[in-house]
Amino acid sequence: MDLLKIQKFIKMQKVSFICSVDENGCPNVKAMLKPRKINGLKEFYFSTNTSSLRVKQFLNNPNASIYFYHKGLIKYTGVMLVGKMEVLTDQETKDMIWRKGDTMFYKKGVTDPDYCVLKFTAQSGRYYCDLKTESFEV
Repeated sequence: MDLLKIQKFIKMQKVSFICSVDENGCPNVKAMLKPRKINGLKEFYFSTNTSSLRVKQFLNNPNASIYFYHKGLIKYTGVMLVGKMEVLTDQETKDMIWRKGDTMFYKKGVTDPDYCVLKFTAQSGRYYCDLKTESFEV
């Protein structure tokens, strides 16, 4: 399996899905924009609202997965990564992924207390393409 090919595939996607675990142990999936920053297949950074349901769930249970896919006319490709999600509120991390247009979502700017960063650290993954599935370690 070509892990560089998987990295390139992930970077090309415009949408990602994150999965948290609720208080009843059930998975909860949410579509998100693609990660703001990616370090290989290991670390993924997303921006979100501190007041969101996902943040509460990740604070209670850091087990998480993220998923990326592309559906072409014939070919479907998907990558699931499993790992842990951290909720980061330190200013250095917030500054690192902040973008100019974010004030549309966070009225008080980069220091808005309702702005935080989700950092996902992958441990393993599954890759699907051409009717084949392969597991891999990160």
